[in-house]
This record gives sequence, structure tokens and C-alpha cells, in this order.
Amino acid sequence: MSEVVKVAVDAMGGDNAPVETVKGAVDAVNLRENIVVYLVGTEEALNAELAKYSYPKERIIPVICTEVIETGEPPVMAIRKKKDSSIVVGMKLVHDGTCDAFVSAGSSGAILVGGQVIVGRIPGVERPPLAPLFPTSNGVSLVLDCGANVDARPDHLIQFAKMGSVYMEHVIGIKNPTVGILNIGTEEEKGNALVKETYPLLKNCPDINFIGSVEARDIPSGAADVVVCEAFAGNIALKMFEGVGLTMIHEMKAGLMSSLRSKIGALLIKPALKGVLKKFDVSEYGGAPLLGLKGLVVKTHGSSKNKEVTNSIIQCVSFKEERINEKIRDMISLKDA
Repeated sequence: MSEVVKVAVDAMGGDNAPVETVKGAVDAVNLRENIVVYLVGTEEALNAELAKYSYPKERIIPVICTEVIETGEPPVMAIRKKKDSSIVVGMKLVHDGTCDAFVSAGSSGAILVGGQVIVGRIPGVERPPLAPLFPTSNGVSLVLDCGANVDARPDHLIQFAKMGSVYMEHVIGIKNPTVGILNIGTEEEKGNALVKETYPLLKNCPDINFIGSVEARDIPSGAADVVVCEAFAGNIALKMFEGVGLTMIHEMKAGLMSSLRSKIGALLIKPALKGVLKKFDVSEYGGAPLLGLKGLVVKTHGSSKNKEVTNSIIQCVSFKEERINEKIRDMISLKDA
């Protein structure tokens, strides 16, 4: 059996917790023999949900907490005051080396703050970016930052490009991944002050395969394997991508059910359509890692169901097996600090 990966899972985080988070954890250990889950939650919630399932008891370890950080709470204050919350307890398991990774669908702000304050940054990393995978026509693209640093500097984007390249090469398996910068056009002279200042730095960076500017409309076609941006633009792109996808799926289903003829047609195309929809289902790709920390922290959607939680836990296996933190540490030189 391959190396055991220990993942702390926030059972209390997200809109569908603890029902979907616990089910996702159970599915993960039933699917993969090399995963051990430290399930962090209140005693009442864990006992009630775990009682519903059959699973290898030695590979789901309940960790009791007494507090939960709610989405609307100020992140810094919540991390400081709620020391026995599921997020803080889970991250401490990573900090002290008990677990290799932490997965949560809870408060984004608290996860971003806790990741830096509790887990800590790799020496030389200035700003850990949130890095989700975007489904594309030819695979996936990593877009970073999508939520952690809304006021990034050019040197931050250079580090994003380096860390994103490491992730795509060693976790996704893309050799010499292409890197683009998110822009309002493909011409080199276009963009705001940040893009214009960052572009030549990326162009002259020997550690990445920079191909120039990428427009948001080109991300779904896989224009670049890694797309760098500051978090304001990245988060808008992410939310638009998800919103358009959900709307199109809803409208497509409504159209296919609108008449007898369309229903017959739907039956004929169902196998092919199912494959396409699965490819563009964001839950298939797990959560977004917060790159550049001493341990892995993965943020899943607040609305995550069990499948996304399961895939986020499994995602941690590749991260550890490929020694991503060590590779990022090697790539981020001291002069970047």
C-alpha cells in the first residue's frame, strides 16, 4: 500500500455540514485505503452522522471541538477567540504534524487567516494564493489567485506563477506548463498598472513557460495551463465561470424537457451529454489549495456536497506523494522574500 496520508476534515464547515462533510469523509476512506481522516466536529454531530455508515473505524478518527466559526464572523477575531472551533483545531493538527492536510468548506476568510497564522507560510513565500482548477475543453487550468490577495504586487504574481507551475506539473502531470497573465486583451501593452508592470517580469522569468496575456473568455478553451492574477479579478472570473455553467445546465435541462420531441432527443443524447456535463462539473476537481503554506490547506465551496468533499480529500494524496511543499520551497528562492 502507498504512503498513508492523514487529512483533517472540518465536519462543521459549509452550508450542508455536517451531513455532506461526514459522508464525504466516509466515502473517501472507503475509496482509498491509504487515507486516514481526522474528523473535527462537535461530539453530538459526529456521533449522529457516523452512526449512519459502515467504514473502517481505524481510519476515521473523531476529534471533538466545541465551537464553530460562522461565515459572517470577522475572520481574524474568530481565529483568535474561537480556539476550540473546528477550523482552528483542524489547522493545529496540520501545524503540529499530526495531519498532512486540512480540508474545509467553512468560512473562506477564517481559512485564509488561519492558514497563514496557524499553519504558517513556507519561508520566502510572501502571499499564499487560493488556486482552484477550472475545467477546460482540453483538461484543466489553474487560476491563481482567486480569493486570498486582492491587492497583490508584481512580485506576488511571479511567485504565483512559480507555485502554480509546480502544482500543474507534479499534481496534474503537465510537463512544462504554460503560464499566462489574466488581461483585458492579448497585446503586451494592454492592462492596468499591475499587469503592465508584471508582464515583463514574467516574460524574463527563467523558471516558467510564459506565453503572454490571456483573456477571461479564453480560459475555458485552455489557453494556458496556469493563469495568474490578483484575487479581485480572479474571484470575479471564478464566480462568473461557475454561474454561467450552472445557468447553462439549468436552461439546457429545461429546453430538453420542454416538449415530447425534445424529451425523445434528450434520451438519444443522454450518454454523450452526461460525459460533457461531468467534465465541466467543478465538484469533480476537488477544492482550491492555498499554495505556499508549510502544510496543505484546501478550501472547498461553501455549498459542497459529499462528492466534492471526497475529491478534496483524495486531492491531498497527490499533493503529499509529489512533495509539493518541498518543490515549492526549492523553487521560491530567498531573494523572493
